[in-house]
Amino acid sequence: MTDQNTRLGIWLMVLTTFIFAVQDGISRHLAGEYNVFMVVMIRYWFFAAFVMAVAARKAGGLMVAAATAQPLMQGFRALLLVAEICVMIYGFTLLGLVESHAVFAVYPLLVAALSGPVLGERVGWRRWVAIGVGFVGVVIILEPGFGVFQPAAVVPFIAALMFALYGLLTRYVARRDTAATSFFWTGTVGSVAMTAVGVWFWEPMTGPDWIWMGALCITGAAGHYTLIKCYEVAEASAVQPFAYLQLPFASTIGILVFAETIRLNVAFGAALIVAAGLFTLWRQRVAR
Repeated sequence: MTDQNTRLGIWLMVLTTFIFAVQDGISRHLAGEYNVFMVVMIRYWFFAAFVMAVAARKAGGLMVAAATAQPLMQGFRALLLVAEICVMIYGFTLLGLVESHAVFAVYPLLVAALSGPVLGERVGWRRWVAIGVGFVGVVIILEPGFGVFQPAAVVPFIAALMFALYGLLTRYVARRDTAATSFFWTGTVGSVAMTAVGVWFWEPMTGPDWIWMGALCITGAAGHYTLIKCYEVAEASAVQPFAYLQLPFASTIGILVFAETIRLNVAFGAALIVAAGLFTLWRQRVAR
């Protein structure tokens, strides 16, 4: 892997995090006006069409992309991701982008903590210390015992736990399936599941909001495309730290567009979480 490829991969990851932050801002707007299930359902229709179009262009087409020896695990992964998206967007409507992303930033630490029981990987004492520091950051953000703790603040933490498990299961199925197969199952099963739920919550949308919905679908496909390209040109360990840029990007949108504010405890807690996460990623790279 050349330095040039790594540099390109880093820029693609920066672009990906920016696109996903914009997507989160649009999701926050639409979920504030319409039912979360309906918003995610329409987004997944476009995502499934994109996934199938990508698969159709590859050798063997849809049949090869769909072929898997572990359909139950692939299906569970897909359901877990679509449920996580619903939970996270619901968190945006309760807490806003700033605080939701501050708590959600703990997911790489959850991945590290769960990699032992799920994947059988060894986690050294340094990474356990970093995981502990990250959870101290979460506690600082949630402020239990100060009279201002809201149960709603747990929502993005649940989303982070779900996303961490999804990431670990993605690594688990990758031992026997290609990334293209996992991508195909994620989009198609997720779309079917959301249609079964979301169709019961259909609400008429205004013309301008259909434009926003179109933008949501396009940013979703664009973000996944740039992420795929990122991992094609650079090693995951080299670009993963830059995924944390989604936190400042989303926070900026929350402040400028939705007039959110950053409380001191949120900023301090998020800084602890990010620092612990970056240390964990570095230790994983050293361990490999």
